[in-house]
Amino acid sequence: MTTALPTSARELTPDETELVDLARRTIDATTDAGPHEDGVHTMGAAVRAADGRMFAGVNLYHFTGGPCAELVALGAARAAGATQITHIVAVGNHGRGPVGPCGRDRQVLFDYHRDVRVILPTPVGVRSVQIADLMPLATGWSFDGGSVMA
Repeated sequence: MTTALPTSARELTPDETELVDLARRTIDATTDAGPHEDGVHTMGAAVRAADGRMFAGVNLYHFTGGPCAELVALGAARAAGATQITHIVAVGNHGRGPVGPCGRDRQVLFDYHRDVRVILPTPVGVRSVQIADLMPLATGWSFDGGSVMA
């Protein structure tokens, strides 16, 4: 059985590949887990702002649900004044490559960055996909309107 990719799926551009490389370098430099070990920092993420700046972050695992690397990278971008995010990717330590965002991260991206492209693995390799294609029948949220069907 073949899974059809969303129409927004495309092969990575050089800018998207550069973002993957930043996420990989970030987690390679900061992971606290050896091969085959659990750790607090096992995922790295990177985001690109509309102005081209890139920001990175790592996860902070905690049994209470510490923040994913994607949320840390989004926070770093915002702290530096970036308000429009165009791309995001997360990668695992020890060369695990891109990993798709969890449900919570998808919802945050959908609510705050409706036009973001997410870099993730697919059955035909790593691709860039619009967040809306990862959120079928989504309910969006905003400060002004609360929860509404998107």
